[in-house]
Amino acid sequence: MSLLSEIESGEGWNMAESDYPRGDLLVSTEWLAEHVQDNGVRVIDCAAVEAYRRAHIPGAVGLPNINPYIKDAADETYVMPPEEFAKLMGSLGVGDDTLVVTYDDNNSLLAARLWWVLQHYGHTNARVLNGGWHKWLYEGRPVTTHATRPQPASFTPSANENVICRIDQLKKIIGSPRATILDVRSKDEFTGANSRGNRRTGHVPGAKHMEWLDFVTQDDRRVFRQPTEIQTMLERAGINPEQEVVTY
Repeated sequence: MSLLSEIESGEGWNMAESDYPRGDLLVSTEWLAEHVQDNGVRVIDCAAVEAYRRAHIPGAVGLPNINPYIKDAADETYVMPPEEFAKLMGSLGVGDDTLVVTYDDNNSLLAARLWWVLQHYGHTNARVLNGGWHKWLYEGRPVTTHATRPQPASFTPSANENVICRIDQLKKIIGSPRATILDVRSKDEFTGANSRGNRRTGHVPGAKHMEWLDFVTQDDRRVFRQPTEIQTMLERAGINPEQEVVTY
């Protein structure tokens, strides 16, 4: 069985990941502990450079001191352009066939962001470590201070517009009965009580609200909540799974 087939089949995973309808988006700490040194696997620590230097999962590479949201250096409104992203991935040893596992120390916020940028540029062979750094530490797994310096690789970006929503597209679906807009910022940002330094406050008209942190357990493991919990939360927020959902 190939490495990718093993992941997609769920073999070797713990029950939490195999319980998810899209468990192929995640890997467990158990799986990673067995495969972190495998050829073709690249683990990326998405935490700040200082945190990576203090300690990280053995074999993981750290993101350089760039915007953690992988934004365009020339205009941080937008995602990093393809040429720049290809250079970044290549420097981290990520090639077109590399299985990428992302993790962070912030409830998978930055790990999920990098996962999404990889999807946007056509690299679907990527997973988020469920629980990330918190669960790895909670289980007493090995850590190191030694930086991993990978061999450079060739990464070919191929933009997938299906995983992104442009402003013009968003304007067209406001008020549409066939779509739902989901605001996952904090409640104070949603209501406008906290501007976070933005020139304008509030939210997109008609948007539903669920803070991103609500999707993660707040115990020492910080894993994604079970599917039944998430489904109940989405139903209470008025999210219809039959509709197109745009998040921001």
